[in-house]
Amino acid sequence: MNWTTRTSGEFPLQASIRLIGQDLLIAVWGGTHPHIGAVGIAHPRPSLKDTVEISATASIYTVIGHKEDSVVQMMSSRIASALNRLVVLTAGIHWDNLNQKDIKKILESCETLTQTIIDEARAKGL
Repeated sequence: MNWTTRTSGEFPLQASIRLIGQDLLIAVWGGTHPHIGAVGIAHPRPSLKDTVEISATASIYTVIGHKEDSVVQMMSSRIASALNRLVVLTAGIHWDNLNQKDIKKILESCETLTQTIIDEARAKGL
């Protein structure tokens, strides 16, 4: 099963999601120079605070000079926890001359995209 989704607005992002067995492979990109800036793998596990809840542990690799590590950490962990599946996620987002307000908008778009992926996966029975 494969699908794509996107956000709208001033800084739109896209995601391609592929189900491989029970695992999810997700590529996220946006901007004027899409690329792979960081890769994360998140493993679902029982929460350390409450073993009834599912949490996730993520390992991240960031390409030198890129800053997508926090995006990959957040997105892969949240998706793995919510869906109780192994998630590999790449992200490469770039617009020139961003200020702090722009970066905040992009991070909000990442949050929106994360929830959209979770909602769509659940709607597909994953």
